[in-house]
Amino acid sequence: MKPQVLEGILVKSEDETDPKYGRNPEERGIEEYIRNGIVNIDKPSGPNSHQVAAWVRDLLGLKKSGHSGTLDPKVTGVLPIALEDATKIVKALLLSEKEYVCLMSMHDKASDEAVGKAFTSFQGPIFQTPPIKSAVKRELRIRNIYEIKNLERADQEILFKVRCESGTYIRKLCHDIGLVLCTGAHMHQLRRTKTGPFDESTLVKLQDLKDAYSYYKENGDETSLRKAIQPVESGVADLKKIWLKDGAISAICHGADLNAPGVSRLEKGIHEKQQVALMSLKDELVAVARTQASSQQIYEAKKGVVATLERVYMNPETYPKKWHTKQKNENI
Repeated sequence: MKPQVLEGILVKSEDETDPKYGRNPEERGIEEYIRNGIVNIDKPSGPNSHQVAAWVRDLLGLKKSGHSGTLDPKVTGVLPIALEDATKIVKALLLSEKEYVCLMSMHDKASDEAVGKAFTSFQGPIFQTPPIKSAVKRELRIRNIYEIKNLERADQEILFKVRCESGTYIRKLCHDIGLVLCTGAHMHQLRRTKTGPFDESTLVKLQDLKDAYSYYKENGDETSLRKAIQPVESGVADLKKIWLKDGAISAICHGADLNAPGVSRLEKGIHEKQQVALMSLKDELVAVARTQASSQQIYEAKKGVVATLERVYMNPETYPKKWHTKQKNENI
């Protein structure tokens, strides 16, 4: 079977979606849009992540909110806050790759060559014990440093960028670099510049969010608020996608794994055991799953499980039930 390719997408079957059920994320009513939204807050120095999440919750009059990973009070930068129903996605964001810009202070002088070698030695998997003041159990663990790059230096002050696995403590990294250099070192300032698909390009200040919400309440103008808040689907922007037939969605929402007949189309380049986002044909996030086959194999499959369910995000009542008990695991 030769795949039909549309801009990197394999079309397994030509399907239409029923306009009576679900809706494109951008077409959600403003209240539903807020409840299923994520706001990428530019965290200021002072409050901790939990305080910022609580402020956003109260500001928007919601019952709950959740953040994408703890930042210490003095740390600034990217802090996605999931709102109400979108809090289901927090776990996925907590595990996503992080990027920081750090100002490290050495306690003694070291040559540029020595600093370069020290940075290189910390690239890759490293052993790290969380610092005494941390939110997790203090035990030795492995974390991956994907990139560490010296940006600028002024005497004993070094500005560097680091891309790393979630759960990496940058202040501990600075301390350990200081040990390797035999100079001692500590983290002076830290800013998170990226977490998962969220970076500084979509940052919103708390005051701007408050102003946008107040303007909506006073004048009914949703423009600024919709710009400040992103749909929950933005949280899986870096995952490969598989689009489902309408008839398969209810079964997935009720816990069924994805079978080949339920697939309408999918992105190229998917590998076996890869985490993917299951989407409706209206580009709504349905669930996150783990593939059991490659893109080509899923495209060619007539039956059988092609992805196992990890987490459902869509309300099970969004699309009508079109399966009988014995058909549930066949996805129609």
